[in-house]
Amino acid sequence: MQWAETCAMPVPPKSSQLVHTFALNVRERRRALGVSQEALAEAAGVHRTYIGMIERGEKNVTIYNIERIAIALDVTASSLLVHRP
Repeated sequence: MQWAETCAMPVPPKSSQLVHTFALNVRERRRALGVSQEALAEAAGVHRTYIGMIERGEKNVTIYNIERIAIALDVTASSLLVHRP
């Protein structure tokens, strides 16, 4: 078996620790700012239901949207991807 074949195992968003970490960090920061999901969506230029799906860990977010959400939350993109115990 070649390397690409062994590494090509898809991970559903709900099973990804990184998706879960991002979801928790977005929700925590949004709430700390006292901002609704709808207001965050508008500031980030995404649909309002998209934020809810992100916060529930249902979406595998693109790098582009991670950056847009981070800017809207006034944090670095990397801070939204760091696990905090």
